[in-house]
Amino acid sequence: MTRLLLEAEGTAGFVCSKSHIAYAFQLDRPGGALRLDFAYEPKNLEDRERAKILIAEGVERYTEPAQRELVMGRWESFLPLKNLITLSVDDPSGHRGAGHRHDPEQRLFIGASDASPGFAAGELAAGLWRVTLSLHAIVTESCRYRLRIHHEEA
Repeated sequence: MTRLLLEAEGTAGFVCSKSHIAYAFQLDRPGGALRLDFAYEPKNLEDRERAKILIAEGVERYTEPAQRELVMGRWESFLPLKNLITLSVDDPSGHRGAGHRHDPEQRLFIGASDASPGFAAGELAAGLWRVTLSLHAIVTESCRYRLRIHHEEA
């Protein structure tokens, strides 16, 4: 039997970069496996002029003054700029893992004997679980995300 534990959707903008969004869900019955379906879009910033502005801001902030002109001479080599949202999971006892992947669509799982890379396999404890979305970079005007978590009971 599979039960939907959490369904969340949202939109993030430029100001959300380098922030986190946390969701909590209750696992009433121990055991089984969790299935996490996560997606966000768009992945790439298609607006070249906006990309050039963002690249110039980064070059100004992180490049030595003597190198800025040289780096900006090859600004197109940094394209495409990409949104990046990753997720991590905490069970009632603590950190269970993180999926720092660049894929805009992810199907992850955590079970007793196996788990997606980055997550710890082990028995699923009943109690309050948390999923944190880390918005590393939002370069588009808006970025939509969707998260669904299912419990596959043993």
